[in-house]
Parts: sequence; C-alpha cells; structure tokens
Amino acid sequence: MATNVLDAAAPTGAVRRPPWRSPHGEPAYARPVLLVLVVLAAVLFTWGIDRSMYHTFYASAVRSMTQSWKAFFYGSFDPGNSITLDKLPGFLWPQALSARIFGFHPWSVTLPQVLEGVASLLVLYRLVRRWAGVHAALIAGAAFLVTPVAIGLFRTSVEDPMFTLCLLLAAEATQRAARDGRLRPLVMAGVWIGVGFQAKMLEAWVVLPALALVHLLSAPLPLRRRLAHLGVSALVMTAVSASWMVAVTLTPAQNRPYVDGTTNNSAFSMVVGYNFLTRFSSLGIDAASTGSVSSQFGGGGHGGAGTYDGHRALGTGGARGAGAARGSTGAGQAAAEPTAAGAGARSQAAGGPGGGQDGWGKMFDTALASQTGWFYPIAAIAAVCGLLWSRGRPRTDRLRAGYVLWSSWLALYFLVFSAGSVAGHTYYMGVIAVPLAALTGAGTVLMWRAHRAGGPRAWALPGAVAATAVWAAYLAGQFPSFVPWLPPTVAVLGLAGLALLFVARPGQPRAGGRLALAGLAACLAALLIAPSAWAVQVFAPSYRTNVMGSVGPNGVPRSHGTTGPGAARPGRTAWAGEGGFGRGISGGTRGMSRGGSGARGGFGGGFGSTATGGGLSVAQNRLLAYTRAHQGSADYVFATTGWSSAAPYILAAGAHVLPIGGFSGRVPFPTEDRFQQLVATGKVRYVLLSGGRGTSLTAGGTRTAADGTRKPGGAIGTPPAGTGQTAAAQITGWVRATCARVPASAYGGTDVAAGGPSLPGLAGAMASTEVLYRCGPAQ
Repeated sequence: MATNVLDAAAPTGAVRRPPWRSPHGEPAYARPVLLVLVVLAAVLFTWGIDRSMYHTFYASAVRSMTQSWKAFFYGSFDPGNSITLDKLPGFLWPQALSARIFGFHPWSVTLPQVLEGVASLLVLYRLVRRWAGVHAALIAGAAFLVTPVAIGLFRTSVEDPMFTLCLLLAAEATQRAARDGRLRPLVMAGVWIGVGFQAKMLEAWVVLPALALVHLLSAPLPLRRRLAHLGVSALVMTAVSASWMVAVTLTPAQNRPYVDGTTNNSAFSMVVGYNFLTRFSSLGIDAASTGSVSSQFGGGGHGGAGTYDGHRALGTGGARGAGAARGSTGAGQAAAEPTAAGAGARSQAAGGPGGGQDGWGKMFDTALASQTGWFYPIAAIAAVCGLLWSRGRPRTDRLRAGYVLWSSWLALYFLVFSAGSVAGHTYYMGVIAVPLAALTGAGTVLMWRAHRAGGPRAWALPGAVAATAVWAAYLAGQFPSFVPWLPPTVAVLGLAGLALLFVARPGQPRAGGRLALAGLAACLAALLIAPSAWAVQVFAPSYRTNVMGSVGPNGVPRSHGTTGPGAARPGRTAWAGEGGFGRGISGGTRGMSRGGSGARGGFGGGFGSTATGGGLSVAQNRLLAYTRAHQGSADYVFATTGWSSAAPYILAAGAHVLPIGGFSGRVPFPTEDRFQQLVATGKVRYVLLSGGRGTSLTAGGTRTAADGTRKPGGAIGTPPAGTGQTAAAQITGWVRATCARVPASAYGGTDVAAGGPSLPGLAGAMASTEVLYRCGPAQ
C-alpha cells in the first residue's frame, strides 16, 4: 500500500531513465543495440564528408542561397537571382542554412543529410517497434543501415534524404492516427507529405494510397469520420504542397527569377510537366501542353538516348559534357542519331547487362539491385505471409495494418520507378530501401514464430532465407574481383542456418532453443553480410560514395571481370589532369568532384576545371579578376552559355554570372531580345562562350558527335534541323557577330583559334576553348 501511494505521489518523469536502459517491457539489450546502430549510422554517414564531392548544380544554388534571402526562398541557381533550379528548393533550405552557419564547405552542405539519415533510422525503428515489436525493429534498423543506397543517400547533397525522412514521419503520424482514431496526427501526416513535396515534388504523393488505405482499413472510427479525417488531411497536404508554387505564381515575373525547365516561366509547368510527365514518355504520355522544355524538344524518359530527368544527357549548357548529364552518360546524343557510341555509353550508365536503368526490369538490374535489392526475396515473402496470415483478424488489427502500409508503399514506388525513367539515379532508391528493411525485420520475426510453432507455416522462414541467400550470392557473383570470397561465404552461412533450423525444428529430439537461435543467427548473417560488404566501402577511397548515391562497386557486365574503382567508375567525374580537360568524361555526372586528384586546370586556356579545394584554376581566376575589374556598373561579371560554365565561378567566388539557357540550355531565358536589352542598358558587358570543338550552342557550322565524326548543324543535344534554334544558340550567334572578342592575353591567358585542333578521342570530343567577348556601346 505504501509503495503504491509513493508511486502515485511521485511526479511523472521525476526519475529519468538513462538512454542506454531499455524501457519497461523490452529486453535489456534492446536500447544498447539501438544506440550501437545509431552510432554506426553516424559514423557511416559522416566518414570522409570533409572530402565529399559537391553536387555541382545543387551546390551552386546553395552558394547563391547563402548570399541573399531572396535567392534562399526561390532556390536561385545564381547569386544574381536570374533563374531558379529546375526543382523545388525545399530540400536545399537545410543545406543553405547549414552553409550560412558553418560556412560554405562540402561537409557543411552534407551535414543536414547526415542528420536526416540518423533521424530516419530512429523513426523507422519507432514505426516498426510499435507495429511488430522491438526485435523486428532492431532487425529492420540493421537491414536499413547495411543497405548500400541508404548509406550513399545520406552522404549525398540531393533531394531524397529530406524526402525519405518526411515520408517516414508521415507514416509514423498515420500509424498513430489509425491506432487512436485522432485527427491531429493525420493532419500532421498531411503536413509532412507537403514538406516532402517541397523536396521531391509529386513523388511525395505516390505514397498517399498506402497511407490512406491504412487509415481507412484500421482506424477505430465510423467510415464517415474516417473519410472526413482523410479529407481534412488532404486539404492541409495540398495547401502545404502548393505553397511555394502559389507564392511564385502570385509574384510578378519581373520581381523573381525565371523558373528553369519551362518555356512559360510557370512553377506548375516545372513541377507537373518537366519533373513528372516527361519521366513517363515510354508510356506514351505527352507533356507538350505543359510548357515543359524537354517535352518541347522530344526529351523524355525510357528509350531516349542518354536521357536524364526527362531531358537529354548532353544538354546545350555551354560546355558539352561538363557534368551536365545528371548521372547519365557523357556520350549520349540526339534521339534522331543513335550510334554505337551512344549505346555503349547507355550500357555504361546502366551499369550492367540487360535492360539497364531505363526499362521495366531496371529494378532487378545489377546496377540498382546491388545498391538496393539485397532483401527483395525475404521482403516479398514477408509481405505475402503477413497479409495472408492476418486474414480474419479484426478490422483494426495493428499487425495487418502494418503489412498493408509497407507492402503497398513498396509496390507503389516499385511500379513508379519501373515505369518511369531512372537513368543512373541510384539515390532515388532510398524510398525503396525503407519498406524493404521494415518488411525484412517484421517478416523475420513473424516467420520465426511460425517456424517455432510448427506446421506448414514453419517452412516459410527456411524458404525465405534460401531464396534471399541465393539472390545475394548471385548479385555478389556479378562482381568477381570485389571480395571474391563473398558468394561462397553467403552460401555457407545460408546452408548452415538452414541446417540448424531443420535440426531444431519442432517435434525433433534436438528442438532446443539455443540450437534454433544459432540457426536464426546464421540465417541473419547470411542475409546481412553481402550488403554490409558494400556499405563498409565508405571507408575505402576507391569505392566511396559518388554523387549518384552509390557505395561500393557499381554494376558492370560480368564479362569485364572487374569493378572499376575510383575515377574509372561509372558516375565518377574525371577532372583535367586525369585526361578529361575539366569535363566529366567517366559517366558524365551532374555533380563534379570537388577535389579530385590531379585537378589542375584546363588545357590551352580553357576554363572548365575546378582546382583542388573547390577553387578556380589560375586561368579562371585571371579571367574573373579581369571581368570584375572592368565590370563597371554591370549587374553581372559576365554571361555564359549554361550552368556548367557558370558553376565554378559561383561555387568558388559567389560571382554574379548570368547562365543562359538554364540547366538544359533550352530554356528561353533570356530571349535574344531581352539579352540585347541587358547589353544595351549596361547590365551585361562580358559574355563567355565555348569557342572550340565540342561547342554545344553554336548557331551553325559543324559539331562533333560522340563517335568523333564531324556533323553539320547545331550542337549535340540541340533541336533537330527545322525545329528552330534555342534562345541560347541565337544569343551565341548574335554575340559572335556583334561583340568584340577579348584576346586571352589581356587577362593572362593563351589565345587559341576558335575551331582549332582539339584533343583526340573522347577528351577531344568534350573539350572546348572558352572565349571572352565584350558587348555594348563601349566595345
């Protein structure tokens, strides 16, 4: 009696539980194991981020966003707020805030993703623990942590870390709403989906059927109230999702940056057309009426040569290659002119034989499956068993609701990615890794209990382990020179686990618990060891994360007999000094290496490379100093044809450079008339153009194809003959015809004749000499 009185009188929370102590009702080892997982996650996510690579297109925007709050809100690519990113800027807001606080460094830009990764692990653990228990949550956390794409994702400055965390938070809020029948958590789920929309746009809405289905099936409310709650949550979600687009739409065009990716300067066109509909061109979807740049020029997803994000790999952004192909090949070309070189590059981007990363079978291709799909078999079997075995339970049953959530989440994104264009974006798969890990954890516990109970269901666990071990051994076997002992080790562990489970099955003389637990441990080791071998490669410089979010060896056809570490890996960027002339020649990644070894500037006065430490080369510094000294009252130090030519100066110096043509080079901003007005009013005085072979914005003449041959007409990636020139091509022609060329010797460079000889082979095809012009009345 006295004890009860004392307990009742004690204030809530008076005795705090140490963080390493497990809550009441959980095993004593639960919380220590969770803390170990959190520490491992922090180490794996942060290891070497001081040497991480800038995701150049996004990092340029982050640098610009640190210089003004206007650029911060709109997600301006350049400090002058002339044009936005071709994405919503929400995912960059944490990065820009971090850079404002700690300074602009690779690690400060990556730090928010690390925090989002640790938070995602904790939210996943909480979700699975409430649903299937602490053991399922621990296994799910371990499976998530060793999935290579999860490690690479939260070390990369892209959209998906924030997007993945927001979806997990929305699922957690939906779980609470379905459990308690309350409106407030469901409204918060709508808020989190809206925030996820700011990071990843319409991809955040893909999970909505899964969340709605969970609430409709399991919330302890009458149907009318369940529908009403969903309606209120949907309204809130829509308002949060559309908030930035509405704000941009209501702002006069002259008071904000131009919206990249569009021909009509519309945020809705950029989101719906450019970043959504064009991804599904393989399904016959036409986005021509949305004002999408890529749909105007036949870009798109599946089947296009060298496509990326719905537009061609070789955008006309001023410097052919130059990292412009966001994770796609550096040797793609117009769809009207497919070549063997382009096909080979696409195979390289795909990372392996088969359908590559732009077909219905892409999710099983070596390149993606080795980063994401180690748990495909056990997750699929767990989903089937969980749904079938929960038949006949009450409508509000929490266990069945969890299997509905994760199974539908996995199916929805699996279908969307299979139908749409992925084109090298390994980090897209983070949202697939989450349900795979959850189903693996819960399914293992569910099937283990069925195994111990005996009967026909007892064979589910051995079958799932056998299928997953065979699949893992197959995937590991596609990389014979990377950890060659891995396939036989997986096989031995799998066989040992199955043998122990068979010996210790119920009804046998040796059905002891310890022997069965040893079999379960061996099975778990067989499941986890192969992806772990990939995940720990963050400690190896040769296989560390690239800007596409992959860790370890990328998918390479088995006949190659090797994996290609370092700069030779698909998705890496080789800088000048590594045979590349300052252009991405090994996979043509969008994010250029910040400090690749041998980054020493370009050849012959070129200005495409980035020096070690993220600075400018000597030639670039001289050009920037010259244009700043002669800038006068101009708003921009110079204009240039494309983001890739502007990015080095924005990253290193925060220079106000006007990028012509947006990311793809096809955006009609500025138009030729508008550009002439900028020159006439003195806002633009200097223009930096590509003047050699490989030029991507020439108004005529010849161009160099990926196979090294010379072809007439515009640059690779520009519209076919008869469709008209881009605004960037028109501006280029006008500048060359009317502006005065500034001798390179004026700023300490070396004069090279435009159209002169270039380097042989691929490096020569990608090289271009940049020429400075002075425009305006006082030429």
